[in-house]
Amino acid sequence: MGFTKMDLKDFHENVFTRMGSEWFLLTAGELEHCNTMTAAWGGVGVLWGKNVATAYVRKSRYTYDFMEHGDYFTMSFFGASHRDALNLCGSKSGRDMDKIKEAGLTKTLLDGGVAFEEAELVIVCKKLFREELSPENFLDPSIDKNYAGRDAGDYHTMYIGEILGVYKK
Repeated sequence: MGFTKMDLKDFHENVFTRMGSEWFLLTAGELEHCNTMTAAWGGVGVLWGKNVATAYVRKSRYTYDFMEHGDYFTMSFFGASHRDALNLCGSKSGRDMDKIKEAGLTKTLLDGGVAFEEAELVIVCKKLFREELSPENFLDPSIDKNYAGRDAGDYHTMYIGEILGVYKK
């Protein structure tokens, strides 16, 4: 069963649950050379008169280089049956293995972005903006606890992308 491109007016997903609790795969690069990582930080909304999605990536992640050099990124959401794939893609680096293959995922191209045939929902974005998060800009000092221990100083870069398409099965 293939994907159907949705009208954004019909997009009624609970992004708090889909992103924050169920997670998603953030993917960037070309069909032949890409990387994906499990993520739980992101959002959707309207900015600059455009429908946008935000994603956040630490510089230490292999996906960071793909986000920096590519024009597109995708957010692929899966059902519970793919939780093991999400766990693998969040705990292993694409530098060390072909985790897409190991996770049993099949790459596909949608509106210029790499996504996965096994996903239930895919958001495809064209990058508009990037900004490195900086502790000097944290208005709530408790935010810095997310960057303690082994993650000290490894602040995220925020990417804002225009939503080119939302695909659902």
